Amino acid sequence: MKSIQCLENDRVKLSLLDLSHTERLISIANDPDLLQYSPSEVHNPQLLRAYILEALNDFYKGTSIPFIIFDKYYQSYAGSTRFGMIDRENKVLHIGWTWLGREFRGTGLNDNVKFLMLEYAFEEMLMHKVEFRIDERNLRSRKAIEKIGAVLEGILREDIVLSDGYRRNSCCYGILKDEWPAIKRELKKKVSQ
Repeated sequence: MKSIQCLENDRVKLSLLDLSHTERLISIANDPDLLQYSPSEVHNPQLLRAYILEALNDFYKGTSIPFIIFDKYYQSYAGSTRFGMIDRENKVLHIGWTWLGREFRGTGLNDNVKFLMLEYAFEEMLMHKVEFRIDERNLRSRKAIEKIGAVLEGILREDIVLSDGYRRNSCCYGILKDEWPAIKRELKKKVSQ
């Protein structure tokens, strides 16, 4: 597998996240509703810095690859995402920890992000399966991942504690390597429009 520096197409550029990106992301991160379904908090510079440091720590352990998202159409940084829980032995990883500024949602940006990440996961990292875990209540994200072609495999009950103490149920979605070619064809049509 070649070393990853960035993933890019005509719409989006995903670059490795680092601490220097704190200032570029803080205006997006300070939206209090940004991560309402996530155990993470990023709404002030200290929390965002801690979030990035945790992502970098996992990167250096080999279990995560975090990205900053740059929207080429709007010429603006739009948020963050990552590969996580990378299990090289079993060839499984998660795509998640994705957050986009309000103005970037529903613009097609996330389809482009997911296309690049899935393509890299299956074709460069040679993963057998990509998983997504989404709060059961987050219908917008669930519908978006279902539209891509991920299959709901089950619900993990009360598996994550949010910052307010709420125990969320996580919907587990997956895409297998044998499913990727058909999903790629359909997703490629969406991102080419």
